[in-house]
Amino acid sequence: MEAAAVPRSAAVCRAAPAVPAARALPLPLPLPRRARSASVAAPRRLVLAARRAADGDSVETAPEAVPIEKRFPAFPSVMDINQIREILPHRFPFLLVDRVIEYKAGEYAVGIKNVTINDNFFPGHFPERPIMPGVLMVEAMAQVGGLVMLQPEVGGSRDNFFFAGIDKVRFRKPVIAGDTLIMRMTLTKYQKRFGLAKMEGKAYVGGDLVCEGEFLLVSATE
Repeated sequence: MEAAAVPRSAAVCRAAPAVPAARALPLPLPLPRRARSASVAAPRRLVLAARRAADGDSVETAPEAVPIEKRFPAFPSVMDINQIREILPHRFPFLLVDRVIEYKAGEYAVGIKNVTINDNFFPGHFPERPIMPGVLMVEAMAQVGGLVMLQPEVGGSRDNFFFAGIDKVRFRKPVIAGDTLIMRMTLTKYQKRFGLAKMEGKAYVGGDLVCEGEFLLVSATE
């Protein structure tokens, strides 16, 4: 028997390759109600925070919402300048410690020196580039060490202290007018009989080490 004739149109339909259906793109999922409200409220919170900061209120939002003059807390004051003057024999223009911000009896002290263009050494060192002399940085660190040595816990009945030696001193970065020099002096060895103290000193500006060294100090009566 002969095969039944197939309509031409049907044969063409069978021979044509199947065209895949267009793939549906996933629709974005709707944000939860809480997320939508938070995204809308975020700019509003920043505006309110800025207004509160301008009014002097406390702000607990992102740091950029706080004016720059309110981002830096004041240094603590363990010893103010009057207490320092009661301990150290130095006076103007050679008292180079403005405040003690941390102190542990018989172990260490952390003091600060606010370096200003009005310091008497800047007119000569150097007029066009006001850099704090390295020897005065060492002197300031030694005075912080003196605040440890002249306390009763170490032998503070003596009146003065003097340099007996300086070793491994390194200056890492210049200190200029406008900087705050933060100095940590740590007592590493003390011979009470001779009033001899060995200390390790480090000085920083903005967290960067600017000076370090080993100090040998001796306390004595006049």
